[in-house]
Amino acid sequence: MLGIRTVIPLSGCNVTQRRQIELGLAETVLLAAHARDHILRWSNESEIYRKYFGNSPSMEDIGAYEVVVSGDKNGILFRSDNPDGNCDIDGWAGHWRGENDTEQTVICDLSYQARRSLATMCAIGYTVSEFGTNTFWASDLLHRLYHLPSIDQEWVNHHADGYGEVLNLANQHPMLSTHDLATLQYFALEQVARRLIVILTLEVSFIATEAVNFDAMTGESRQASRSTQDVWTFQVTHSHFLSSLLRLTAFEMFGITILSIQPMYQCL
Repeated sequence: MLGIRTVIPLSGCNVTQRRQIELGLAETVLLAAHARDHILRWSNESEIYRKYFGNSPSMEDIGAYEVVVSGDKNGILFRSDNPDGNCDIDGWAGHWRGENDTEQTVICDLSYQARRSLATMCAIGYTVSEFGTNTFWASDLLHRLYHLPSIDQEWVNHHADGYGEVLNLANQHPMLSTHDLATLQYFALEQVARRLIVILTLEVSFIATEAVNFDAMTGESRQASRSTQDVWTFQVTHSHFLSSLLRLTAFEMFGITILSIQPMYQCL
């Protein structure tokens, strides 16, 4: 759109820092877009939506994600040069500059050491419920963007802290969930996690053939058949989920009957 700036400028960053922040911001947009698209498709009716936003209308959270994806970034600046000295504080990975400049965010050295790409989602032991929302560049930078007045319009706020409080907020105060910072992070992260790895558990029935009554004189054996049931599991990516289900129908050609299919998500 004419006049809208979509790229956030960086200041005081070396080549390595710049590359990490740029990739992180690109993944932030991807994270927000996946969350937005799910809600646009399913409104407030999906199981994951009700989990995080209760029965609240979907217009507000759609807007919260869309402004990250398509909103004007003019005036925003991300810095790596520690202008306020806060990066010298132990454990600080970045901060909003607040009164010093409300549209600027500082990324400290700890971020470059600790943040991960979304490409490692569901790896290295990660689960949505047990890891912090700052594990990935994408969700951490989403948090930092929501501190900027031009993005959150001083509306997105901290109403819950941590996974458990987020779920409680959805149950008890769903109208706050749609502009709660942690909720917006957790919903987006789980939506991406659900799109990556799906474990399919199949309950199947088939005819098993086994040899019986071996005849030592002739070296031959008679065969008997019996019906049996088993449970099989295997992993597929979400993008191959439907095609995998179609392939499963081919099992019937080999006498295998699928009794039930239960999808399970790996890292929630």
